[in-house]
Amino acid sequence: MTQPKTDPRVLRTRTLIMESFIELSGKKEFKDITIKDITTEAMINRATFYYHFEDKYDLLDKALSELLSINLDSRNFDNSKLNEDTIINLFKGVTNFQKSLPNRCQVGYEDEIAPIIREQLEIIFYKLLINQHTTDDKQVLKVTAVLLSWGIYGASVEWRRNSQQISPEEFIKSAVPYIISGIDFNLEK
Repeated sequence: MTQPKTDPRVLRTRTLIMESFIELSGKKEFKDITIKDITTEAMINRATFYYHFEDKYDLLDKALSELLSINLDSRNFDNSKLNEDTIINLFKGVTNFQKSLPNRCQVGYEDEIAPIIREQLEIIFYKLLINQHTTDDKQVLKVTAVLLSWGIYGASVEWRRNSQQISPEEFIKSAVPYIISGIDFNLEK
């Protein structure tokens, strides 16, 4: 059974709400943004907002997840292996996502952004590890994916705070061989 197509108007409205929210988040703290602010910015009514999102927390989660998903282009990793290029591309995706957010949004929303990034990375790393390593102990792969996701996220924060004068690729490239050799060594035992 095929899924019914979503009405393009519904998709446009959802995108408009998300874009309006991102715009507002560059101007105001999250706690100060109201549903009225969002509906006014998007030029929609409250019922339309609630048709698409439960509340502003749901909007935040979905808007950031969607933006990150676009930057990571996670579909490209479904049949890939965990190698240097993959790690560099994931790191570039995360840093591009962080650069795409208004500066105020990055700083003021750090607690909301971090888990979304780590969760998306963990899913991708777990898929990559499953594709590459045959082990009955899926928990080992899960823990490895968690460690990698936190590490890449932490490195992206470090790059954003202190190293933006060099490209994300240059920043991460020297560490990647150590990451790969450590993963291969530990999972082949």
